[in-house]
This record gives sequence, C-alpha cells and structure tokens, in this order.
Amino acid sequence: MPEIRFRIRWCDGTEDTCYSPSLVVKQYFTPNQTYNLDDFVDRSRTALQIASDRVKAKYGYPCGLALGQLEEIEAKAQQYRHLPDPQVEFLQFIE
Repeated sequence: MPEIRFRIRWCDGTEDTCYSPSLVVKQYFTPNQTYNLDDFVDRSRTALQIASDRVKAKYGYPCGLALGQLEEIEAKAQQYRHLPDPQVEFLQFIE
C-alpha cells in the first residue's frame, strides 16, 4: 500500500509534516490551497479514516499511524478555534 506524507502550514505560520498510509488524501487536498480550519479538519478526518479502513481491509486491523495523525490534527486545530477566520494552507505532497 503506497504511503504518502504532506506538509501543511497552520494559522500561526508553523508547519507540520503529516502521514497517510494511502494516497486517498490526494482526493481531498490540493497543493498550495488554503482551507478554512473546520473544512481542513473534516477533510483530514474523512481521508485518514478511509486510509485506515483500507489498511484494515488489507491487513485485518486499522492503521494506528493514520488514526494517530488524525488525533494530532484535531488537537492542534483546537488551538486555533478562537481565531475569527482560521485557515490552514496545504503546501505539498511528499512522495
């Protein structure tokens, strides 16, 4: 199963490299695109859950790394919910 990493820039300018065990994230994000925080979290949740489900279908158990990545995204997003219009920039895929 091909895995992929992707870089994002949070509202405060910090950047993270994220992980997915599946290329499905390419269906949900576009490089150099900015997303509203809630939209970004929703897209991440959907893509990473699908990725984890694909691992489960192939190996019999969900992908802990994908689910852990989702937890990290959700936790970090909480830091910015107080901002008036928080945005996340999707920078690039790293294959």
